Amino acid sequence: MTAPQVVVHHDKELMAQAAAARLITKIVDAQAARGSASVVLTGGRNGNGLLAALAQAPARDAVDWSCLDLWWGDERFLPDGDPERNYTQAREVLLDSVPLNPARVHPMAPAGGPYGNNADLAAEAYAIELAAAAGPEDHGPVPSFDVLLLGVGPDTHVASLFPELPGVRETERTVVGVHGAPKPPPTRVSLTLPAIRAAREVWLLAAGEDKANAVAMALSGAGEIQAPAAGARGRSRTLWLLDEAAASRLPRDMYPPASP
Repeated sequence: MTAPQVVVHHDKELMAQAAAARLITKIVDAQAARGSASVVLTGGRNGNGLLAALAQAPARDAVDWSCLDLWWGDERFLPDGDPERNYTQAREVLLDSVPLNPARVHPMAPAGGPYGNNADLAAEAYAIELAAAAGPEDHGPVPSFDVLLLGVGPDTHVASLFPELPGVRETERTVVGVHGAPKPPPTRVSLTLPAIRAAREVWLLAAGEDKANAVAMALSGAGEIQAPAAGARGRSRTLWLLDEAAASRLPRDMYPPASP
């Protein structure tokens, strides 16, 4: 696990465009090296902003979309097609407009789907799907994702791991059902910190003044139980992509003066 890198952009639009360009490069490089790439998507305004920028990026056609595996870091446990589901939003802003291989798109099960209204069973099923996709080289029950994207909440939550709730304390399971989340809807499915930390690179996205306290707390050495974002780390790289408002409470020496 490496020390976090911080990159600050002028505003959320530039942050989204730059993150999209970074992601295209990372996917293309992984596909050149291994023939395929894997990315874990996140929802929320910054995750969807990145996907929208990716949809508009001139270089998006450099990606071989048919050789890209897409997973989700968390999902709101709502019926299929619900506009609040991360999968629904991702389809609207990007996925329906690119030639993905449906067999390589891995949404989490919806409420009312094959596991009924049992989020814990849906979580177990996703853990099984992840384990089936992991190879011997992954040394664990989840694939070594090339990039795992996470939005950072104002309370420092990432995926659906909220401060002090049971999910952030999980050390064995890779996916959990979340109950009583302080942000609606209360029932969710989420990767755990052990699954997140299997990724080669973890990118945390935060824009806006309302994220400034959370960013400063997570990067100041806070514990992951109180600040889940502090526990989100990649095996080879942990990258915080911020706008100036979200970075406003960070010491100026935490990021390079040349950050665009």
